[in-house]
Amino acid sequence: MDFLYSVTADPVLQIVEDPVFFLQIILEGLMAGVMYSLVALGFCLIYKASGVFNFAQGVMMVLAVMCMVTVYDAGFGILLALLVAMVFMVGLSFAIERVVLRPMVNQPQIILFMATIGLAFFLEGFGEFIFGGSSQKIVPTEALHIGRDALLIPMFGSEIRLQQLDLTAGVCAALLVATLALFFQKTTVGRALRAVADDHQAALSVGIPLRSMWVIVWSVAGLVALVTGIMWGASSSVDFSLVLIAMKAFPVLILGGFTSVPGVIVGGLIIGVGEKVAELYWGDALGGSIEEWFAYVLALVFLMFRPQGLFGEKIIERV
Repeated sequence: MDFLYSVTADPVLQIVEDPVFFLQIILEGLMAGVMYSLVALGFCLIYKASGVFNFAQGVMMVLAVMCMVTVYDAGFGILLALLVAMVFMVGLSFAIERVVLRPMVNQPQIILFMATIGLAFFLEGFGEFIFGGSSQKIVPTEALHIGRDALLIPMFGSEIRLQQLDLTAGVCAALLVATLALFFQKTTVGRALRAVADDHQAALSVGIPLRSMWVIVWSVAGLVALVTGIMWGASSSVDFSLVLIAMKAFPVLILGGFTSVPGVIVGGLIIGVGEKVAELYWGDALGGSIEEWFAYVLALVFLMFRPQGLFGEKIIERV
């Protein structure tokens, strides 16, 4: 974002002189962090449940929201458009399991990772073939009853401006995290998914249907991708350039931990606030556009000192 305010050389003095402006920056960072967390949530879900880092999650997000927008533009209601998009993502997940994952059971993780890279390129070309390569219009937030107006909160003789869309994204992220946490901890399917992630062969030996588990987790990740795509597409046009947003998921996962759903949220908030504050105080000194690379530098520091992330489990292998 472009700041229209002058910033003093002393950050502490700036906070004292204009605490409302500083609080505005923090809240904007938190809202941006929630959006990053939503993107990273799909990556975390698949990795936590199957041990596969799905490089194609960003493309799945775009395909889901493009399907919904296309059906809605054809004259159908928003509920039918959402239903069709959900069915499309479940069908896509089933096809991915049948064609890509099933032949690779018990293969090393690096092979599965490379397969998802190829899958990402294929799905992008497949999506452009079906939906076209041009930008779609913004997601119909009015039909989804998502407000686009700003909320003004009086404070200390001034006002804090919050976008209703950002607040909606925050509520959606909180509900998704709570639901997924309960799903993995309290349900039989969730525990089976964690067992599959730990050891494919051991899970098969105790009767866990590996193929069915993968279909379930990829379908859930597809639905998470749909929610994420709606939130991002509501603030911009919908095209395959949204795939680049998924790149911000990598530092979020590194900070929070690849297997921690709450850690993804915390990591996203840290990066969201950090890049806003860095741009505010050090943007001019470092040539501007700190928001473009701050997250990756922070992730690099974490890799040096805490590679498992804040909430990740330290893996110790006997050799």
